[in-house]
Amino acid sequence: MLPRHGVTPALVYEARQRIAGRVVRSPLVRSAALSARFDADIHLKLETCQPSGAFKLRGATNMIAALIERHGRDALNAGVTTASTGNHGRAVALAASRLGVPAVICLSRLVPDNKVAAIEALGVEARRIGRSQDEAFGEAERLVRDQGMTLIPPFDDPLIAAGQGTIGIELMEDAPELDQVIVGLSGGGLLGGIGAAIKAIRPGTRITGVSLSRGAAMWESLRAGRPVEVEEIESLGDSLGGGIGLDNRCTLALVDEVMDDHYQVSEPAIAHAMVDLLEHEKMLVEGAAAVGLAAIAEHQIEVRGQRVALIVSGNGVSLETFDRARRMANR
Repeated sequence: MLPRHGVTPALVYEARQRIAGRVVRSPLVRSAALSARFDADIHLKLETCQPSGAFKLRGATNMIAALIERHGRDALNAGVTTASTGNHGRAVALAASRLGVPAVICLSRLVPDNKVAAIEALGVEARRIGRSQDEAFGEAERLVRDQGMTLIPPFDDPLIAAGQGTIGIELMEDAPELDQVIVGLSGGGLLGGIGAAIKAIRPGTRITGVSLSRGAAMWESLRAGRPVEVEEIESLGDSLGGGIGLDNRCTLALVDEVMDDHYQVSEPAIAHAMVDLLEHEKMLVEGAAAVGLAAIAEHQIEVRGQRVALIVSGNGVSLETFDRARRMANR
């Protein structure tokens, strides 16, 4: 019997075969500085190496390619669309252009200009709607309804979560003795997919989620036991903003099943982590990619003696945003 969220290990392994050669098998590198600082063996999974700059290319490529396999390319003649806080939109744009499918990407006005420009540079339309992910998603739904486009959800679909879950397979191949994986958590496709893969291979590995301190829809939804709406608030970790959808069918149940620990991180903690990663690892990353380090530092998560992987999820940060983080960290 399929689990209610629909994400099985078999689906993740199918995604791995489907996206092979279309996405980067990202490196897992040991951080000497962080390992010494926390008396642990800390590794960084560098999804910043993806051509789109973030992990989202895995899920988007898997879903579009799977739809073509199942229904034929003509089924996507009207194009694909999605709503995004930036990284998923860029991934859909890149995956669609590579697979010869038209695309329209809907974004809220809170999405930073640099992420909008990155999408437009791929030759697809970036349509800005409202001040929340939910408003942008409403426009994507209208394009599906009125123009016959196909929706590529940012997270709430088994094919998307399975695509992101290929990271978990790679982690288990490169570091089979991992004690803990720390993952940024918003809609749940990344953490849920990784967790589904890892728990099937090594159930004892702990999956730790990290959410924003404000505007964290998954945090509030898990507490309520059902999807809830939250106000979307501007954050250094903007990729972790947005709702999970009141009709969430996949990721709420998936995250609830595979996640062992959950923390919220403050803006100053994110700022410090972004600066630390640049100073010590020479990595300029977005706030959402730094929340694993932020959580260890802010909450003093017990990692001593453990082998830990932090998912460095994306590099979509403007110099203006990083400068804001630097000023916050220096206060």
